Amino acid sequence: MRTKDLAPTPLPDRLRDTQRLLFLAKHAKWTGGLHPDDGNHALYHRETREILEALGMPIVVADNYGELFMPPDADFVFPLLNRGGFFNSEMLLPLLCNRLGLPYVGASPIIRGLSDDKHLTKLEAAARGVPTAAWTLFRRGAPVEVSRCPPALRWVIKPNNSSASWGIRDAHDRGELAQAIAEIHALDHDALVEPFIEGSDVEVPVITINGEPAMLPMMIFEQADPAHLRTYQEKRDLVDRSAKYSLKLFDDITMNDRLIAYTRKLAEIFRPFDYGRFEFRVDFATGEIRLLEVNLNCNLWSEKVFGRAAVAAGFSQAELIETIVAESMMRQLVAVGARQHAA
Repeated sequence: MRTKDLAPTPLPDRLRDTQRLLFLAKHAKWTGGLHPDDGNHALYHRETREILEALGMPIVVADNYGELFMPPDADFVFPLLNRGGFFNSEMLLPLLCNRLGLPYVGASPIIRGLSDDKHLTKLEAAARGVPTAAWTLFRRGAPVEVSRCPPALRWVIKPNNSSASWGIRDAHDRGELAQAIAEIHALDHDALVEPFIEGSDVEVPVITINGEPAMLPMMIFEQADPAHLRTYQEKRDLVDRSAKYSLKLFDDITMNDRLIAYTRKLAEIFRPFDYGRFEFRVDFATGEIRLLEVNLNCNLWSEKVFGRAAVAAGFSQAELIETIVAESMMRQLVAVGARQHAA
């Protein structure tokens, strides 16, 4: 996996001139500022739409799954409509594309489902020697025996299929633990329980360059209080979190090589995926690194991990988005032997 000397991939003229693009996102048509419920996610969708419009391709903009119930007036899909408000919705959009024979940015439905299932991802990691916190999964409808949970003074309880800390809770005793599991089940999700690990989150963004996974500079959410549990409201800028943590470039000679090695192992599981974020918890006091989760089709906004890392690698935000589109199109629409000719 390349980690340096990365260069953007321009969209070949032949594809720019022949492909019609469908941009599908919850806030694809948004023109305002922070959304009252989804916060900066609406800004992210607006920014991405504006970049795609500037690529010079015919573009259709839609904000619901219904656009794919019948063949759209498009040849290629850039999907950011990931969370449909129901269980396993991460897989729906690529399934709809597959049904219509439409190529799209991102991984296949089964790979998206694998990465979205934290329990299955942790099993894959453990099988490959990538450390991850001990955990217990409680499926909805199955017996809940909190005695099965790993021992801890504090637990984190989260929906097994979710992102951006949506639905996350913590507990300090078995009673609170049982209550948190019941609350997540009431949200129609399975519940994953882990011991709370003090530290900060290191994010490893991976894109595709010349058909191969390439790692952008690592970033860290450096926490003022290593015991702080980051929330959905903080991640969406719905509340002020400036005094709680900050996003910075991460470069630690005691951890870099291990993080690269772990990411390389994990990336091979999910190929091809076009882009994704590999998330680790690091404890500076002990030097321990543990995988948290893998987020394919993750947030690409210029103010988040991917956008900041892209700038550090020498990409503009527009070049980041164009590279993702170009590499995905060439992977699916151009034979491997014809890549150079297309460029």
